[in-house]
Amino acid sequence: MTTPDAAHWQAMGRTADPLADRTVAVLVGPWTDTDGAVSGPGAARLAAATRLMATWTTNASLADWAPPPDADPEVAAILAAYLDEGRRLPEWVRPADIERAEALFMAYGPLSCTLLFCASLPECYVLPHLAEVLHAAGQLEAHTEHRIRQTAAMVFPVMMKGGLLQPDGCGVAQVLKVRLIHATIRHLILRGEPGTVHGEVGARPHPGPRASMHQALVAHGWSVARQGVPCSQTELAYTLLTFHYVFLRGLRQLHEPIPPEDETAFLHAWNVAGHVLGIRSELMPADMAEAERMFETIQALTLAQPARRDVRPGLGRALMDAMARSIRVPVLRSLPVPITRWLVGPATAAAIGADERVGLPARMLFATGLALTRGVDGLLRIVWPRFSLVRLFTRAVGYHLMSRFLLDQTRPLNLPQALLDPMHDTIAGWHQDPHAPRWAHHLEDRLTTVGPWKAVR
Repeated sequence: MTTPDAAHWQAMGRTADPLADRTVAVLVGPWTDTDGAVSGPGAARLAAATRLMATWTTNASLADWAPPPDADPEVAAILAAYLDEGRRLPEWVRPADIERAEALFMAYGPLSCTLLFCASLPECYVLPHLAEVLHAAGQLEAHTEHRIRQTAAMVFPVMMKGGLLQPDGCGVAQVLKVRLIHATIRHLILRGEPGTVHGEVGARPHPGPRASMHQALVAHGWSVARQGVPCSQTELAYTLLTFHYVFLRGLRQLHEPIPPEDETAFLHAWNVAGHVLGIRSELMPADMAEAERMFETIQALTLAQPARRDVRPGLGRALMDAMARSIRVPVLRSLPVPITRWLVGPATAAAIGADERVGLPARMLFATGLALTRGVDGLLRIVWPRFSLVRLFTRAVGYHLMSRFLLDQTRPLNLPQALLDPMHDTIAGWHQDPHAPRWAHHLEDRLTTVGPWKAVR
């Protein structure tokens, strides 16, 4: 299969997700000027569907899903039809590669989280129209931590052992929830089912600071002719690339030795998740070279079509500030911004406003420190072949980010307890780098905490 060219990506920018869009359209019913999707029967059915989706806890629960006795039978039937088709894995799934990808993600533990927060999420903000959707969906500058936590609530279920393949895994269930959220966003912004809406969807008077997400999306306005459809196939494919390609690219930048077969396995695992998310198979890369071409093509294509208002700096600045607030150790507090700039590059950092959070002296200090630690790593690897000070510091940053966004028990992740418990057990076991010497463990304890990394109460 050949890599899609610019013309195909443009066409995919006007293409959505028939299964999920059809499901939401049936739930909402005919659209009227009285905002039936945010008030009245349409809103009631969406709310009922959201409550029922909470019962999708494990992959096994999807196969024999039985709604509660008091559920609206019409809504339950619509969701059952969606599950019947959406939960199926593709014929090309390779279980051994998925298991290999799970092991890779877990082996890097807190470093994986640093790459998620400092590379994958920032790259999501680069596409102007995608950033506009994120901005419209609840003014996410003010709800950045919610965005971070929701992203982690999908990544961990997919990457935990058995997340996509085992009956007690939760990956498929979580991805199918996200898929319907995307379709709901599209339907509300367009005020109708994609494919039936063309031209300009006019903005409405701003609903006010206390507006619900649904009200804000309906009021936003959109130009299908100029912007394509919200959360299009192109944007979904790009988001998938931030989860697998950007993660692997970050490991390369950190000089972590990843065999090519592990990279291919990681791409494959997320491609399977992408299939469940409703992404077309020809938009998924088979290897790193193809992933790089796709990533660069989509960025070049979409950056040539600027949004009405550039909301990217606001999103990026809010993300940088949220990460800085999460770190209690002063020596580490300033690291997320230069780490982000290093991982995504100066052009992306400037586009999302990250450069505004770090001055020239700080950049020079970070560059000097990075060069020194790499030099030390080169020498110490003569004795400890897998040793890395760069990994030590990025692990420490990852710990603080996880403590704030994933382990805070005063606001637990919206995940089934069957997943939260093993996730916490897994994170607790990340407190020591198996490739580091004992003295490095003591240094890391000073930068994080002593003993297992437990949930914060």
